[in-house]
Amino acid sequence: MTTISFFKYRKNKFWAFTQMSLAFKVLNETPGILFFKLLGTGAGNGFSLLPDFSTYSIICVWEDELHATKFISDSDHSKLISKKAFSREDFFLKTIKSHGKWDGKNPFFSSGDEVDKKNKIGIITRATLNTNRLLEFWKSVPKASLAIKNAEGVEWFKGIGEWPFIQQATFSVWDSLESVKKFAYNKGIHSEIVVKTKKRKWYKEDLFARFEILKSQFKIFKN
Repeated sequence: MTTISFFKYRKNKFWAFTQMSLAFKVLNETPGILFFKLLGTGAGNGFSLLPDFSTYSIICVWEDELHATKFISDSDHSKLISKKAFSREDFFLKTIKSHGKWDGKNPFFSSGDEVDKKNKIGIITRATLNTNRLLEFWKSVPKASLAIKNAEGVEWFKGIGEWPFIQQATFSVWDSLESVKKFAYNKGIHSEIVVKTKKRKWYKEDLFARFEILKSQFKIFKN
């Protein structure tokens, strides 16, 4: 079971920023967690050179759904979030397919189960950029963001990342697997960028993962 959570703040933004380091100990000691990443987000949609200091994210891989649900619903961390954040949204994901590496390993495991066509699809793309290719990459970002923004079937997307400029990712929500495949494999700006990425060796490490969104929950705290 994989979860990705987004926390939005209107107040307590400095506190939220400190959690990028302070929450590490909490997550590292959480039962049932196999992998996690504390992430900032980019302003607007997609990748951005400008940070969004009002929104933060956590990706976790769990032993099972029970551990994930217990942490999100009942942990001291979640209770503290409810006192500090304006809102949170949690996505519960089942891996369809994942290739590439994140810090030297692929943390997402596919069960091989058939995808329920009624469910929406989540996509995580992530990369560590080669420092000598940073300028080339960031010049391509506006086109890449426009391509996904205009894609048929995409419902929402947000740039996320561990370190500004160098380690970047996106999470996107799609209405169906067919829409994802159409965007990925049809010729267009996205395909051109994929080809250029490989040819120019922009990435030191990258990962692409598709998920079935089993459920999502949105809460408003109004802090």
